[in-house]
Parts: sequence; structure tokens; C-alpha cells
Amino acid sequence: MNYLLTGASGFIGSKIVELLLSQGHSVNYLGRKRSQQLDSRAAFHHWNTSEPPPLDSIPRLDAVVHLAGEPVAQHWSPEVKRRIYNSRIMGTRSLVSAIGRLEYKPSVLVSASATGYYGSRGDELLTEQSSPGSDFLAEVCRDWEREASRAREFNVRVVPIRVGIVLGRNGGALKQMLPIFRLGLGGKLGSGKQWMPWIHLHDLARLFVFAAEHAEIESPLNGVRQSVTNQVFTRELGRALNRPSLFTVPRFALKAAFGEMSDALLSSARVLPEETTKAGFEFQFPELGPALKEAVS
Repeated sequence: MNYLLTGASGFIGSKIVELLLSQGHSVNYLGRKRSQQLDSRAAFHHWNTSEPPPLDSIPRLDAVVHLAGEPVAQHWSPEVKRRIYNSRIMGTRSLVSAIGRLEYKPSVLVSASATGYYGSRGDELLTEQSSPGSDFLAEVCRDWEREASRAREFNVRVVPIRVGIVLGRNGGALKQMLPIFRLGLGGKLGSGKQWMPWIHLHDLARLFVFAAEHAEIESPLNGVRQSVTNQVFTRELGRALNRPSLFTVPRFALKAAFGEMSDALLSSARVLPEETTKAGFEFQFPELGPALKEAVS
């Protein structure tokens, strides 16, 4: 298959590129500049995001994987929130419109979303059928998915992947957590009772390709393996590093460091991969302990 990716040089995108090339697929990617980290077999196409993406210059596409967006893990000033929102909504709108103008359209658009779609819901069990939340990230994810779904007007299958906390080497949430935990200073956030949906990077990359290749999938999938409480997560991370994880980071300290984003760090989303498993996807990292050990090795 001939794939096109946005956000290909990121933590998730680079793993998907690696997987696709290993399976013999052709890979194209859009970006502001060529990535020095990606395999040179992946064909680069320049995209100034203030302009429509140049899809008509790319050989006939079979599938599009859309990942691009402003990083969420930063202090949320009003300007940062604007960039987080616009990079996803306006970027997706521009991409879908360009798909609509193609003479030969791809068969599928697999678009990233996030478990932030559900908002903070305490101990409530959340599946792909659950309603969206009402906070900032829920609004972003809801509108992001809505823009992606417009591709259905052009007879393109659309599969949003609601991504949880991604465990992998050299990126994601662990990149920020590991220095503290390796010093033995790690611990739970707030009460530690909030639920954290997680997935290993290897499984997430496989899930994006799985969604692209299975024509029967036409609705959102939760890109998570399971959810555990923050207290359990930090305990298992300490074990994977053979370090204590006894400290508690109080809510006020998180608020001082991260501002409004601290609400996202303390939110609780007990997300289950109901439709993902029904579709027949099999996780190669089904348990948190081994997944963490691989990710920190």
C-alpha cells in the first residue's frame, strides 16, 4: 500500500514509519522540513501548513495517517491553547479538503484523537460508545474527530484512534517522568486514585496500521490496552526501574508548575478498548509491568 503520514517525525509517527517500511509498504510524509531521523526510503513532501497540503504531487494514495498537532504537554497559556486547538482542527480541515480534491482518493483516513475525548469521569467505565466530556481537551478531540469525519463525504473510510498514555523509549510521558523516578523521587500525583489509560508504543503503531488495513472498521477505536490508577502506575514504574516511588506530588504543586494543564494530569479516564478488541486486534504488550520494563530498558 502507498501511505501518507502527517506528524511522521514524532514519537508515534516515526514508529509507524518504521513498521510500514518493514512490511514493504511505500511511505510518504508531509512536513515543514525533511526529517534526519526517518529512514530515507520515506519520501518527503514539503507542507507549509498555511497552505493546502500538496497531495496532488504524491503518487496515488491508498491510506492517510494523520498525527500532526501542537504538543499538549506544556504550560497552557491562552496562546498555547489556541495553537493546540487550531493545529488539530484547521490542519485536519485543510488535509480533508485536499483529499476531497483528488481525482483518486485514498480508501481510508486513520486520524489520531485522544482519550481526552471523554474528559475526567472518575471511576466510570468508558468505551468507544461513551459520550464526550466538556473540558478543553474534550472539546479539542470532539472537534478534531468531526473534521476528520468530513472525509466520509468523499467516500473515504475514517477511523479516529483515541490514544492514551503511550509507553515507549525516548519519548511520550515517560521521557518527562524517568529522570525523577530514576533518582528515586517519583510517586503518585495528588490522591493517585485517578485512572490512566495506557498502551505500549509498539502496539499503538500496529493499531494504526491494523485500522488502515481492515476495511470493516468504520468507527473510533480506543488506542489503549487498559486503565490503571496513577498509584498503581507509579508503583509499577518504580519496580521497572528498581527504585522507590514513595513521594506524592500535591495538587497545588502541579498547579504552580503546569497551570491549567494540571487538571489534565489529575483527570481520571477509565477507558477500555472494547471496540478495538472486538475488531480482533491482539496486544503484544498486554500487561503494564512488562510494557514498562521494555520501555525503560
